[in-house]
Amino acid sequence: MTASGAAARDPGASRPQDGRDVALMSIGEVLAHLRTEFPDTTISKLRFLEAEGLVDPQRTASGYRKYSWNDVARLRFVLTAQRDQYLPLRVIREQLDRMELEPPAPQRPTLVAVGAQQARDPADARIPKADLLERTGVDEAILAELEQTGLVVARPPGWYDADQVIIVEAVVGLHRFGLEVRHLRAFRNAADREVGLFTQLLAPMARQHDPAARARAADTARELQALSQRLHAALVRSGLRGELGR
Repeated sequence: MTASGAAARDPGASRPQDGRDVALMSIGEVLAHLRTEFPDTTISKLRFLEAEGLVDPQRTASGYRKYSWNDVARLRFVLTAQRDQYLPLRVIREQLDRMELEPPAPQRPTLVAVGAQQARDPADARIPKADLLERTGVDEAILAELEQTGLVVARPPGWYDADQVIIVEAVVGLHRFGLEVRHLRAFRNAADREVGLFTQLLAPMARQHDPAARARAADTARELQALSQRLHAALVRSGLRGELGR
């Protein structure tokens, strides 16, 4: 059994050992734990994974979800497998089912990435359409509309990279709140404007033949992306406070 498998079934070493092992957490607390490692995770994503049978939190009499540390470990296993190996949920579910049948390991290693692999460049992923549909739960008609509007781009002969999966997952979450694809075109336009602006800053470094310069360009691109995300989130929060009077 892999180290990640042992931890997914029994997170002994990965959970705090200060008496909180029997405590139950709300979905917001679970999200806070996971976001340090998986910043793109949302409450909608956690609910989706529950609906797909990857985790089964307890429910209070009022219907609120309550997660154990074992639930958190299972979620971390699922998110790691998706991020590092781009596995569809069907395959991850089969892995978890097999782990439940295996005898307990003599030791409890900490959770590591599935297969002990480092995350690859999202652009290197080759995810077939069927796996994309299963993983995200998106309707095929909506996916077609996303491609027509340029929000999602497939590679010939029909592969998708990991960023396209993240885009679809976000769209599915927004769709649950009533936003249609036509409402999201502004995101594509805004992203294109940012790409043009950042390209002007990065092009001089990227054009150099020096590998060190190219590495600096890649690092700068990641930093620009992170700063852009922080700016966008802060602007939206500030704007909503003004609109909602909070």
